[in-house]
Formats: sequence, structure tokens, C-alpha cells
Amino acid sequence: MADSLDHLILLGSALVLLSIFAGMISSRVGAPLLLVFLALGMLAGEDGPGGIAFQDFDLVYGIGSVALAVILFDGGMRTKRATFKLAMWPAITLASAGVFLTTAIVAAIAWGLFGFGILQSVLIGAVISSTDAAAVFFLLNVSGMELQKRVNATLEVESGLNDPMAVFLVTTCVALMQQPLDAGWLTVGASFAADLLGGAAIGIAGGQAIVWLVNRLEIASGLYAILAVAAALLTFAFAQSIGASGFLAIYLAGMIVGNRRHRGRQLVSRFMDGMAWLMQITMFLLLGLLVTPTRLLDELGIAVAIAAALMFLARPLAVGVCLLPFRFSAKEIAFISWVGLRGAVPIFLATVPVLAGLPGAESYFTLAFVVVLLSLLVQGWTITPVGRALDLELPPREDPVDRQDLEIAQGIDRDIAGYRVGRDAIATGYPYRQVPLPPRTRVIGVIRQGVVIDRSALMRLQEGDTVLALAAPENLYLLDRLFAGRRTRGSAGVFGEFSFDAAVNVDEIAALYGLTVPPRYRGSTLGRYVERRGRRHIVVGDRVALDRVELVVEEMADSRIVRVGLELDPRTAPLMRYEVLRRLVGFLRRPAIAPAARPAPGQGVAAPPPAGLEPPRPSSREAEGGGAGGAGSRDGQEEGS
Repeated sequence: MADSLDHLILLGSALVLLSIFAGMISSRVGAPLLLVFLALGMLAGEDGPGGIAFQDFDLVYGIGSVALAVILFDGGMRTKRATFKLAMWPAITLASAGVFLTTAIVAAIAWGLFGFGILQSVLIGAVISSTDAAAVFFLLNVSGMELQKRVNATLEVESGLNDPMAVFLVTTCVALMQQPLDAGWLTVGASFAADLLGGAAIGIAGGQAIVWLVNRLEIASGLYAILAVAAALLTFAFAQSIGASGFLAIYLAGMIVGNRRHRGRQLVSRFMDGMAWLMQITMFLLLGLLVTPTRLLDELGIAVAIAAALMFLARPLAVGVCLLPFRFSAKEIAFISWVGLRGAVPIFLATVPVLAGLPGAESYFTLAFVVVLLSLLVQGWTITPVGRALDLELPPREDPVDRQDLEIAQGIDRDIAGYRVGRDAIATGYPYRQVPLPPRTRVIGVIRQGVVIDRSALMRLQEGDTVLALAAPENLYLLDRLFAGRRTRGSAGVFGEFSFDAAVNVDEIAALYGLTVPPRYRGSTLGRYVERRGRRHIVVGDRVALDRVELVVEEMADSRIVRVGLELDPRTAPLMRYEVLRRLVGFLRRPAIAPAARPAPGQGVAAPPPAGLEPPRPSSREAEGGGAGGAGSRDGQEEGS
């Protein structure tokens, strides 16, 4: 017994270490990490070199439940309140109606083309209907893309909320296949509503209780993270035990914990990050061990066809129907449809009919595995190129910020953050005493090459300096931008070809480009025009039409539009560029005229440029910045305002 346990520990630890090292290599070739974990499990399995015969569905279901709960708790902690508010209604619609529509479309295809029974077809659709929170969270973050904020928020919140609907559909179908439904469909609907409402109520109460416990208990600092995760799992298990949605409960509990001030915030966050990675690796390794590739061949054709129908028909149709009322563009809908990633959740749900003892239940597992494998191969591998092809990737203005947060006493509404000053950071463009710090912020120390610098003699910050700052929590994101390094990749093609201050009058832009402004919007600034024509919550990358061109939100500060890009219609761009340049050259070449002077009769004088309007310029950071000082001055003033 002891020898077998030792071998199990040896094998498990070796697989986890191998997964980490393989993940490091795979990231260099762009392979999805989750696919690597799954492949390693298959190699260690019955048909691989490892030769491990593993068919314990009960163990996989138990570990999978805990792993998914931990991943959802971590995902909830990283979902900011503003992100949830921005994407709440689209995400809820996708997580409910979208899952139902996806199930219905896949079920219709399985029933009509492959001859499955009605309940069997619905069960197939339900098993593969939900996007996987773990896959979406990890692949979006690991891809390194900076997506348009609304698109990114919708994908993340949807993946965190859609599991309850899929779980309910799967368990209901399994119950119906085991015995006929005695109660009416109204009872089923009431049960589903109670499932969601109960999960939401327990999750909110559980999150509040976790914050209260962490702030009230005086324990060793290392125990706060363990307390948080244990209380979160208790919330999950309690909800599940009374028939509510534990997955929804633990996700909402994580959101509350992540958006409230409490002791050991950094310790809890880092611990949960590591736990989420461990759970992800463990779950995919077990799922890889559980599958036997040689048994996939008999049903491979049907599985591939259903996977293709899901990716290219069911998901796009469901997303299109759900998001049209929310004024998403065609490109945004196309990208959200493509990032309907399937991960461990469909395989986890496919173990339910196996555990229930349904005849032919392993077919559902085989089908779910093939769908997940193809989703990771086709969709997971192409997230970045598809996002760039659809012009939804925002050009990163800063490198990832190098920040370390330090814990201070409870009751003090300040945080201490340590920053390593990045390359060409905004702060390096100012004399030290003129760095535009946000309100309620103070630099308490600067370290250069391991030596604390006398701030009274400090002239300028340099790349590599370590800055300790005392700041209000709500201002940390401003400090992030102040000290992060800036990249040089331009934004042309994303924010349009020309860039203007948002305070410029839209009529002046229209006159310069020969455009027509609708009467009701005349006299508005560019920023106001975008706000009135755009969505309720404006984010960077939003677009609105102005006659035959598009205005693109290029930069915002404190929910206020700062700069607006202008993208020309490709069919008229060459002519419009020529006309704009002709007018500008004509203006620059005209002789100066004194204020009192008047042109001779018959002489035409080019009109001066509109007030506040600077010549249009390419919207790339190189063209705007003119070096660290130029761009830094403008951006820094915005940050400090």
C-alpha cells in the first residue's frame, strides 16, 4: 500500500512538473497551454508511452468539481466591478439564452443528420453548450492580446456565468432519460429559477461572510488565503447540497472578495493564482488519462461533424441573436463567436451520464472530448490572429506593470505600492518634483541600484528605479500607467488614420473632410458626438459613423473621452487624403495677414484652421510622442487631472 502511494505521488508530481516545463516551451510556439496539459495526460494514459489504465469517472467528477470551483473563485476575484457592470446584460443573455440556443441548434443537427433520439440530441447539445471559464480566462490572458474592453469583459463574464445553465440542462436530460417526467415543464422552469436565485443569494452572502471573517480574525498571515479558499468551497458545497447552483455561488463570492478591501489581499490573490493553475493542470491531466484514443476512432466522424457545426453554425447563430440588441458590431460578434472555447467543463459534464449509468454513456464522453480537442486546436490556436484580422486588438501603450503591493494596517484607506520604473515611462519625462502624481498620492522612497536616493537631490527618475508610493486604492491604476514602460507599436489601423482632440467641434472636422453632420448633432464636440451616437458605456475602441467615415475612441481618462481617431472609408481614402493635404498645404503656404488687413476683391484666402484644431496626424504613438518628454507630458497631465 505504501509503495503504491509513493508511486502515485512520484507520478503525479512528475506529471505536474513536466506540464509546467512543456507549457514554457509551448508558449514560444503559440500552442495553447491547456492543449499541452491534455496531450500529456493522453501520453501518460493507456494508449500512450505511460501505459496507465485509468477509468475512475467518480474520482474525475469529484476532483473536477473542486477544481472548477477553485478556478471560478479565482476568476471571480479577478473580475472587477466595473468590468462586470460593463458586460453584465450581454453576458447574462449569452449565459442563459445563448446556452439554450446553442443546445437547441446542436440538438437539431444531431437529431436531423445523425439519427439520435430527441433526448439524446438535447443531452449532446447541453454537454457542449457552455464555454469553459478556465479556457477563456487562461487563453485570453496568456495570448498577450489587449482586446477592446467590452469584448474582453463579455467573454470573461459569460464564461463565469454560463455553467449553471449547462449543468441544469445536463442533469435534467439525464433525469428524463432515467425516468419520465411526472411534473410539468412549468415545474422544471421554477426549479431552474430557484437554482439560479439560490446560487446568487448564497454566493453574495458567502462572499460577504468571507470578507467579514478575514477582517475580523487575527491569525497568521499565511492562513488568510487558506481561510478564504476553504470558506469559498464551503459556500460552493452548501449551495450544491440544497439544490442551488454552487458554481454561480462561488463565482459571485469571488467577485465580492476581489472587489472589497480585506486583510492579506495580495497573499490571497497570489495563492489563488497558484491554486487555479494547479487545478487547471490537474483537471486536464486527469481528463487526458481518462480518454483512450483508440476508442475515439469509431465515433470520430460524427464527433468532428458536430464540433464543426458547433463552431461554425450553432455558436455564431446564438451569439448573433443574443448580442444584436446590445449594438455590438459585426466584427465584435464574429470574434465573440470564435472565442466560444470549450475546455474541461464539457468533458466534466460528459461524466454525468456515465455516472448515471445511461446506456451508451461513454459516447457522450467521446464526443465531448473530440469537441474540446478541436476547440483548443482550431479556436485556441487562432485567437490572436483572428483578433488582429478583425481589428479588435488594441495597441498596448504600456508594458505589463512591475508592481508589488505591501500590506498596511486595517482601517487606513491607503496602499503602499512598489514600482520598477519601465522603459520610456511617462514619469521619466518630467523633473522629479513635477511628476504628475494622482490626488492623495505621495512618493515615500526611491531606490536606485540598491541605494536609497536622497529625494531632495533627485533630478529625474530613470528606468529601473524602484519607487515606493503611498496612494489611495482607486488611484493605483493611474500610477500603473505613470511608471509602466511604453511600447512603440503604433495604433494606425486600429484607431484610424488621423487623431484629434475630443474637444474639437464635429462641424469643423466635417468641413475639413467634406462630411455631412446630422442636424441634431451639429455644434457638438467630437467626444460628445461619440457619446450621443455610441453605447451607454463608452470604452476605448468604440466606433460610430460620421457620414462615410468612422470615429474611433482612442483614449479615455476617468470615463471621459480624450482623443478620437478618424478612419477613412477604404474606397474614398486616397481622394480624401489628397483633399485634406491640399487644403493644409494651401493654408500653410498662404502669406500671413494682419488682423486689420483685408484681401483685395476677388482674391480668395484660405480659411484659418478651426479653433483648437491641429493638423490631422497619423494616430501612432511615435508620431504623437516625439520622444519620452513630449508624449510623457501630455499623458502625464491627463493622469494627474
